[in-house]
Amino acid sequence: MSQMMIQAAVTMNQLQNKLDLIGNNMANSQTTGYKSRQAEFSSLLTQQVNNLTDPANAQGRLTPDGIRVGSGSRLGSTNMNLNQGAIQETNRDLDVALTSENLLFQVEVTENGQVGTRYTRDGSFYLSPMENGQMMLSTSDGNPVIGNNGPILIQDGFDSIEINEYGQLLVERNGQQAIEDQLSVVEAIRPRLLESTGQNLFQLPNLEALGFNAEEIIQETNPQTAILQSKALEQSNVDISKEMSDLLMTQRLYQFNSRTITMGDQMMGLVNQIRS
Repeated sequence: MSQMMIQAAVTMNQLQNKLDLIGNNMANSQTTGYKSRQAEFSSLLTQQVNNLTDPANAQGRLTPDGIRVGSGSRLGSTNMNLNQGAIQETNRDLDVALTSENLLFQVEVTENGQVGTRYTRDGSFYLSPMENGQMMLSTSDGNPVIGNNGPILIQDGFDSIEINEYGQLLVERNGQQAIEDQLSVVEAIRPRLLESTGQNLFQLPNLEALGFNAEEIIQETNPQTAILQSKALEQSNVDISKEMSDLLMTQRLYQFNSRTITMGDQMMGLVNQIRS
């Protein structure tokens, strides 16, 4: 296969990854608290092809002596867009929206028998019945929401429950309202180091490999600071018009590279005809 075809084939493969990323953004345009991702490309290795020595034409030459042949491009990284999404009121007592960037709720997830902590911007919470007449605050996927002392458990038999701007759970029983727990909200100091695990959740990266401590990436927030908006949810920050524009441009680039392969095949066919 010629170098021209290799470049085009490699680039097409990476452009397909960008198309998948755009499709994922568009599919999550209505997902609560979702943060869009953008693709960043980088060049692959290049090969220096030097000309033969030509002293007669070397004097006064301004252009480089030779050419650099690339090997295409690759998807270098995907950067998360951390801009705040629009906040929409829902008038639902267990809906809360984070009002600042880089803030995250903590949830408990069990995978392969291992219990771990995940982080999310999705503040649509529910009450799941437990044993001993208790109710557990959970996400829409059933994962326990972490409070001051682990998963938030509320004794059943209350009249009403709501979450205020401090993340405190206000529970009313027999006409008396009391604070029974508080959401554990953290701030991501280095949010771009967080790894997406799907289901709108994030986790800490391999700290040992990066040489960081957990406190250098995630820190607790002041529980006395109003950082939430009650009875509201943060919408996705996906810009559909931008995603559509990126989709058309990426498809056009894909078409250009496929055309390169077609032209390369035609040129090699022409060379074979001349030789015969």
